[in-house]
Amino acid sequence: MSDPSVVHNTFVLERSYPKPPERVFAAFADPQIKQRWFAESRSHDLEAFHQDFRVGGVERMEYRFKEDSPFPGAALINEGRYLDIVPGRRIVTASAMDLGDRRISASLVTFEFLRTEKGTDLICTHQGTFFEGSGGPEMREQGWQTLLDRLEKELA
Repeated sequence: MSDPSVVHNTFVLERSYPKPPERVFAAFADPQIKQRWFAESRSHDLEAFHQDFRVGGVERMEYRFKEDSPFPGAALINEGRYLDIVPGRRIVTASAMDLGDRRISASLVTFEFLRTEKGTDLICTHQGTFFEGSGGPEMREQGWQTLLDRLEKELA
């Protein structure tokens, strides 16, 4: 039997930040802040970033990978919709990712912001469907690990 054309995967990442939930939530809600930690990177050129942070609103990012990346010169488009927003507590998004002219994945991502004595526990639950050419769930999980590290630096 050949490799399956669809891989389903769920992973959960948990991080603690020494800031209140309202501050961590704001790093997702404010387009200028989110662009810095979420969309900009040394591995690609950001060609477009749009965020309409409201239930039903769309977030769209367009990138072009640099020559020293895993996908040199390739265009990547990630477009999602906000399904649920509870200020300071929860964000749920659904998105699709295209590499060049091919759809490579679809995802449902839930962020939970939990108040603690020391600040905020962030729980990121990623439920993904990965198609051919996506690099698979391991690459996506590694990407989210990197993004949450960048969020930590943004909040410092």
